[in-house]
Amino acid sequence: MISYLITDPKYYSNDLILFKKNLEKALKTKKVNMACFRDKTSQNHKELAKVFVDTCKEFEVEYILLSEHYNLAYELGANGVHLTSNQFDDIQKAKDLDLYTVISCHNFTDIENAQKKHINAITYSPIFDTPNKGEPKGISKLREIIRSYEDLDVIALGGIVNEDNLKLISKTKAYGFASIRYFI
Repeated sequence: MISYLITDPKYYSNDLILFKKNLEKALKTKKVNMACFRDKTSQNHKELAKVFVDTCKEFEVEYILLSEHYNLAYELGANGVHLTSNQFDDIQKAKDLDLYTVISCHNFTDIENAQKKHINAITYSPIFDTPNKGEPKGISKLREIIRSYEDLDVIALGGIVNEDNLKLISKTKAYGFASIRYFI
Protein backbone atom coordinates (compact mmCIF):
# COMPACT_ATOMS: atom_id res chain seq x y z
CA MET A 1 0.00 0.00 0.00
CA ILE A 2 1.38 3.40 -1.05
CA SER A 3 2.21 5.70 1.85
CA TYR A 4 1.63 9.29 0.68
CA LEU A 5 2.84 12.26 2.73
CA ILE A 6 1.35 15.70 2.08
CA THR A 7 2.91 18.83 3.57
CA ASP A 8 1.13 21.76 5.18
CA PRO A 9 2.89 24.97 6.32
CA LYS A 10 0.97 24.71 9.61
CA TYR A 11 3.11 21.67 10.50
CA TYR A 12 6.22 22.10 8.35
CA SER A 13 6.84 25.89 8.50
CA ASN A 14 7.58 28.24 5.63
CA ASP A 15 11.07 28.99 6.90
CA LEU A 16 13.40 27.13 4.51
CA ILE A 17 15.66 25.66 7.20
CA LEU A 18 12.81 24.63 9.50
CA PHE A 19 10.84 23.25 6.57
CA LYS A 20 13.74 21.02 5.52
CA LYS A 21 14.32 19.88 9.10
CA ASN A 22 10.64 19.01 9.63
CA LEU A 23 10.40 17.22 6.28
CA GLU A 24 13.55 15.20 7.01
CA LYS A 25 12.13 14.19 10.39
CA ALA A 26 8.91 12.95 8.76
CA LEU A 27 10.81 11.06 6.05
CA LYS A 28 13.07 9.40 8.66
CA THR A 29 10.20 8.48 10.98
CA LYS A 30 7.68 6.92 8.58
CA LYS A 31 7.87 4.93 5.36
CA VAL A 32 7.02 7.28 2.47
CA ASN A 33 6.64 6.16 -1.18
CA MET A 34 4.93 9.31 -2.40
CA ALA A 35 5.14 12.90 -1.17
CA CYS A 36 3.41 16.12 -2.18
CA PHE A 37 4.39 19.70 -1.49
CA ARG A 38 1.15 21.51 -0.69
CA ASP A 39 1.30 25.14 0.38
CA LYS A 40 -1.31 27.69 -0.63
CA THR A 41 -0.18 30.55 1.61
CA SER A 42 3.60 31.05 1.69
CA GLN A 43 5.21 33.87 -0.26
CA ASN A 44 8.36 31.78 -0.83
CA HIS A 45 6.42 28.92 -2.46
CA LYS A 46 8.95 28.23 -5.22
CA GLU A 47 11.94 28.16 -2.86
CA LEU A 48 10.12 25.80 -0.49
CA ALA A 49 9.10 23.58 -3.41
CA LYS A 50 12.74 23.31 -4.49
CA VAL A 51 13.82 22.32 -0.96
CA PHE A 52 10.99 19.78 -0.94
CA VAL A 53 11.97 18.19 -4.26
CA ASP A 54 15.68 18.09 -3.37
CA THR A 55 15.03 16.62 0.09
CA CYS A 56 12.67 13.96 -1.26
CA LYS A 57 15.30 12.99 -3.83
CA GLU A 58 17.89 12.66 -1.03
CA PHE A 59 15.51 10.25 0.73
CA GLU A 60 14.76 8.40 -2.53
CA VAL A 61 11.01 9.02 -2.40
CA GLU A 62 9.62 7.25 -5.47
CA TYR A 63 6.88 9.76 -6.39
CA ILE A 64 7.66 13.44 -5.74
CA LEU A 65 4.66 15.67 -6.47
CA LEU A 66 3.75 19.32 -6.22
CA SER A 67 0.19 20.36 -5.53
CA GLU A 68 -1.58 22.18 -8.40
CA HIS A 69 1.48 23.64 -10.15
CA TYR A 70 2.38 21.19 -12.94
CA ASN A 71 4.71 23.63 -14.75
CA LEU A 72 6.69 24.23 -11.55
CA ALA A 73 6.77 20.48 -10.88
CA TYR A 74 8.30 19.95 -14.31
CA GLU A 75 10.73 22.87 -13.88
CA LEU A 76 12.01 21.66 -10.48
CA GLY A 77 12.38 18.03 -11.53
CA ALA A 78 9.50 16.59 -9.53
CA ASN A 79 8.02 13.56 -11.24
CA GLY A 80 4.40 14.36 -10.59
CA VAL A 81 1.58 16.71 -9.70
CA HIS A 82 -1.48 16.43 -7.46
CA LEU A 83 -4.29 18.44 -9.04
CA THR A 84 -7.31 19.80 -7.18
CA SER A 85 -10.87 18.78 -8.02
CA ASN A 86 -11.14 22.06 -9.96
CA GLN A 87 -8.27 21.18 -12.32
CA PHE A 88 -9.69 18.44 -14.54
CA ASP A 89 -8.84 20.55 -17.60
CA ASP A 90 -5.17 20.46 -16.56
CA ILE A 91 -4.81 16.67 -16.53
CA GLN A 92 -3.69 16.45 -20.16
CA LYS A 93 -1.32 19.42 -19.74
CA ALA A 94 0.39 17.64 -16.84
CA LYS A 95 0.51 14.33 -18.69
CA ASP A 96 2.00 16.10 -21.73
CA LEU A 97 4.91 17.03 -19.45
CA ASP A 98 5.25 13.31 -18.62
CA LEU A 99 4.23 13.91 -15.01
CA TYR A 100 2.66 11.23 -12.83
CA THR A 101 -0.75 12.81 -12.30
CA VAL A 102 -3.06 12.48 -9.30
CA ILE A 103 -6.34 14.36 -8.89
CA SER A 104 -8.57 14.89 -5.86
CA CYS A 105 -12.03 13.34 -6.19
CA HIS A 106 -15.01 13.63 -3.86
CA ASN A 107 -17.85 11.93 -5.77
CA PHE A 108 -18.69 9.55 -8.62
CA THR A 109 -18.81 12.37 -11.20
CA ASP A 110 -15.23 13.39 -10.35
CA ILE A 111 -14.06 9.79 -10.56
CA GLU A 112 -15.77 9.16 -13.91
CA ASN A 113 -14.17 12.32 -15.29
CA ALA A 114 -10.73 11.33 -13.98
CA GLN A 115 -10.99 7.86 -15.47
CA LYS A 116 -11.99 9.22 -18.90
CA LYS A 117 -8.91 11.44 -18.85
CA HIS A 118 -6.61 8.48 -18.03
CA ILE A 119 -5.40 9.80 -14.68
CA ASN A 120 -2.60 7.85 -12.99
CA ALA A 121 -4.31 7.86 -9.58
CA ILE A 122 -7.00 9.63 -7.58
CA THR A 123 -7.37 10.58 -3.97
CA TYR A 124 -10.85 9.99 -2.58
CA SER A 125 -11.80 12.02 0.46
CA PRO A 126 -12.50 12.63 3.22
CA ILE A 127 -12.59 9.06 4.52
CA PHE A 128 -12.55 9.97 8.21
CA ASP A 129 -13.44 13.16 10.06
CA THR A 130 -10.99 15.93 9.24
CA PRO A 131 -11.09 19.70 9.86
CA ASN A 132 -13.03 21.79 7.29
CA LYS A 133 -13.58 18.96 4.79
CA GLY A 134 -17.24 18.09 5.25
CA GLU A 135 -18.97 14.85 6.11
CA PRO A 136 -16.64 11.80 6.05
CA LYS A 137 -17.28 9.26 3.28
CA GLY A 138 -16.34 6.31 5.49
CA ILE A 139 -14.74 2.94 4.81
CA SER A 140 -17.81 1.36 3.19
CA LYS A 141 -18.01 4.14 0.57
CA LEU A 142 -14.26 3.81 -0.06
CA ARG A 143 -14.70 0.06 -0.56
CA GLU A 144 -17.58 0.71 -2.97
CA ILE A 145 -15.45 3.13 -5.02
CA ILE A 146 -12.58 0.65 -5.20
CA ARG A 147 -14.90 -2.17 -6.33
CA SER A 148 -16.59 0.06 -8.91
CA TYR A 149 -13.31 1.30 -10.39
CA GLU A 150 -11.02 -1.73 -10.20
CA ASP A 151 -8.67 -0.42 -12.90
CA LEU A 152 -8.15 2.91 -11.11
CA ASP A 153 -5.55 3.49 -8.39
CA VAL A 154 -7.57 4.91 -5.48
CA ILE A 155 -5.71 6.57 -2.61
CA ALA A 156 -7.68 7.12 0.60
CA LEU A 157 -7.35 10.63 2.06
CA GLY A 158 -8.80 12.57 4.96
CA GLY A 159 -8.59 12.12 8.72
CA ILE A 160 -6.00 9.34 8.54
CA VAL A 161 -4.00 9.92 11.70
CA ASN A 162 -3.15 6.54 13.26
CA GLU A 163 -2.50 2.83 12.75
CA ASP A 164 -6.17 1.95 13.41
CA ASN A 165 -7.15 4.10 10.41
CA LEU A 166 -4.50 2.34 8.30
CA LYS A 167 -5.74 -1.12 9.27
CA LEU A 168 -9.26 -0.23 8.15
CA ILE A 169 -7.99 1.19 4.85
CA SER A 170 -5.72 -1.80 4.17
CA LYS A 171 -8.80 -4.08 4.25
CA THR A 172 -10.35 -2.14 1.34
CA LYS A 173 -7.63 -2.92 -1.22
CA ALA A 174 -6.96 0.79 -1.69
CA TYR A 175 -3.84 1.57 -3.71
CA GLY A 176 -2.64 3.59 -0.74
CA PHE A 177 -3.37 6.26 1.80
CA ALA A 178 -2.48 9.94 1.93
CA SER A 179 -2.26 12.15 4.98
CA ILE A 180 -0.86 15.33 6.43
CA ARG A 181 -1.21 14.60 10.16
CA TYR A 182 -0.24 10.89 10.15
CA PHE A 183 3.34 11.83 9.27
CA ILE A 184 3.76 14.57 11.89
